[in-house]
Amino acid sequence: MAHILDGFTPGCFSYTHPSDGEISIAYQMAGNGPPLLLLHGFPQSKIIWHQVAPTLSQHFTVIASDLRGYGESSKPVGDANHANYSKRAMALDQVELMHHLGFDSFKLLGHDRGGRVSHRLAMDHSERVEQLMVLDISPTLAMYEQTSMRFASGYWHWFFLIQKSPIPETMIGANVEFFLKQFMGGRYAGLDIFKDFCWNEYLTAMQDPTCLHAMCEDYRAASTIDLDHDRFDIANGAKLQMPLRVLWGQHGLVNACFEPLRDWGKVATQVTGKTVNSGHYIPEEAPAELIEDALGFFN
Repeated sequence: MAHILDGFTPGCFSYTHPSDGEISIAYQMAGNGPPLLLLHGFPQSKIIWHQVAPTLSQHFTVIASDLRGYGESSKPVGDANHANYSKRAMALDQVELMHHLGFDSFKLLGHDRGGRVSHRLAMDHSERVEQLMVLDISPTLAMYEQTSMRFASGYWHWFFLIQKSPIPETMIGANVEFFLKQFMGGRYAGLDIFKDFCWNEYLTAMQDPTCLHAMCEDYRAASTIDLDHDRFDIANGAKLQMPLRVLWGQHGLVNACFEPLRDWGKVATQVTGKTVNSGHYIPEEAPAELIEDALGFFN
């Protein structure tokens, strides 16, 4: 059972995806006011928002959901071209969830993989997204095309997880806890930032072979079909038109290796942002700073 965000009501929405069949998306919701959808990153779940969502719910109707393949949401087997873990498919899940909840337009905040789903959601369903905030990412295509030795060494998982199934699944599955401690603990803030109930949820999820496979498929899609979608947008001059706010960790590799405002400026028309005193896991490392900036931007 997933940890319940303080004051939030859990739910699960199922719908029939046009290509992938029945998909269920787990979520928790609380608050009143304009709808705000929160999307988490890898290898985590909606519980990353446990220090952020309760305060935001005093100003917004906050929906924190699990991405397809993560947490308590559906974990279909990957297909040959990884399309069922494309950010396009994962974004449609969230659009259908919000429509089910009665929200045909909303504000959107995504961290890490959730930021990449948010990018695609805002591009494919621009009429739905009023404002967009992403955390500690540059666009996927920009990051792959600017890969350096420093980035590849630090973000080694990008190049490991995309290997043919079941290579990473088998190797990680042999000792999931070791992998997570090396991967998450090897970043700027170490493991102390993760509450015990969060760590246990992340570990338990990845110990499920279906979840581990889904996470790898997310990355395989990002290195293949997602790049096709991004290149199509660029070739056709498509850009995000809504206000976009970008926050990234001062002590992380995105700050060291990329220029997020420049990178996002190539795919969006209204971009602002800054670094925060954090590494990669901004919602758990710098929740107060994130709350302050989110309230200022979304209000």
